[in-house]
Amino acid sequence: MREFEKISIEEISKKDMLMILEALEYTGTNAKIDAFLNLKNGIIKELSALSESGEKEFLEYLQK
Repeated sequence: MREFEKISIEEISKKDMLMILEALEYTGTNAKIDAFLNLKNGIIKELSALSESGEKEFLEYLQK
């Protein structure tokens, strides 16, 4: 098996990315595990920076 340090998300649909973020939020909140919430926030921060938009604007884009 080939090893790699990073995984590309370029093939994930908007719908699937939103579902991942919502699952992280749900799990983090209900299981009270901050790591899930931190991961969700980090993903949103990175993707909104890549899209040159604010975090709220990026989430609204995923929800369209």
